[in-house]
Amino acid sequence: MRRLLQEETLQEDNLSMKHHTWGVFYIIGGLVLCLVLLIIIFAFRKSIRTTQLGKCVKREDSCKAAKDYFSGKLQTISYFSFRTLKEASKNFDECNLLGEGGFGPVYLGKLQDGRLVAIKKLSLEKSQQGEEEFLAEVRMITSIQHKNLLRLLGCCSEGPQRVLVYEYMKNRSLDLIIYGKSNQYLNWNMRFQIILGIARGLQYLHEESHLRIVHRDIKASNILLDGNFHPRIGDFGLARFFPENQAYLSATLAGTLGYTAPEYAIRGELSEKADIYSFGVLVLEIISCRKNTDLTLPSEMQYLPEYAWKLYERSKLIDLIDSRMQKDGFSVKDVMKTIHMALLCLQSHPNIRPAMSEIVAMLTWKVEMVKSPLKPTFLHHRQQPKGEVSRETISDSFPSTLETESPSLTQPPNSRDFDVDENIV
Repeated sequence: MRRLLQEETLQEDNLSMKHHTWGVFYIIGGLVLCLVLLIIIFAFRKSIRTTQLGKCVKREDSCKAAKDYFSGKLQTISYFSFRTLKEASKNFDECNLLGEGGFGPVYLGKLQDGRLVAIKKLSLEKSQQGEEEFLAEVRMITSIQHKNLLRLLGCCSEGPQRVLVYEYMKNRSLDLIIYGKSNQYLNWNMRFQIILGIARGLQYLHEESHLRIVHRDIKASNILLDGNFHPRIGDFGLARFFPENQAYLSATLAGTLGYTAPEYAIRGELSEKADIYSFGVLVLEIISCRKNTDLTLPSEMQYLPEYAWKLYERSKLIDLIDSRMQKDGFSVKDVMKTIHMALLCLQSHPNIRPAMSEIVAMLTWKVEMVKSPLKPTFLHHRQQPKGEVSRETISDSFPSTLETESPSLTQPPNSRDFDVDENIV
């Protein structure tokens, strides 16, 4: 009996040991399984985070590259998310469209703090400018500050989106006024204020900034006007840094025909004197309140600089002035002086065009205007249906800047001095 009890006890112990062993195996197996699952989950989450990080890095790569490229000069502007700008412009609604250029459309936007801004959206598909021009414009504007240069408030570089955020100019662009696209009228004092402001902005770019800069696209649509009609030069997408030790750069033609200096259009010789030529054309537009090229006018009036020269030779420059301004009254002395200065800016040879500091001094009567202009070289681009500039329209005697000494300035034989003391009231 005792033996049977011992055998039963032994069997129960063996069974208990087996159950215990299996329990240990289950526990260890469960722990191993949990550990494997944890490793898988950890690896999966790490993979997701890496992918997301990669996307973030990819999305912010342009801004990071821009920061390195700009050498820390972006600290003065803000970064906006594309979503913020999309909301500010009401999904880039056509009703908020302010204008459109080679870079892309510009929309009116309202930020959450109530500020009105101009949102410039790069059109990657349609624009002649690309990311390189975008980076150039951001770098350019953040490196310079002047009251007559449009202020950049921020930018966005998110995925394929490239957006610039500017201060909003209440009176928009100058071309809307002088080309008759609005009912606004500028009297002579306002026009002179605009001309002088543009001149001072260009003087800063060419001579006073720590960087020597050529804008390359000075024209009416790139001049913005604030609530008091003070001008701001905008759109630096085509601007170029200019080495101090070089007379000119060899560059591919860019800008707008009608404002293009002949040496740049024909030979690709770019210098700050190209901006000065464009400024001269713009001044004539402001005074006459018309486009530099208008094929609806009689033949001799179609190209504004050429027409202005013909009137100068005939001593009839008064005919160039906007008729509305003549009714309003103006100082003949000031207007004629300004037209005279504009013709000096249009000289064929870059080295005899005045520097912007000289132009500002002439406009503010700090120096006497003793030089007389020579006949400019005219690019008859109107003869080219596709807008191409023909070399045949340039005189064969038009030489390179480096090959020509500055010719003496003499009064044209058929012109006479105007009476600087005469006024129309």
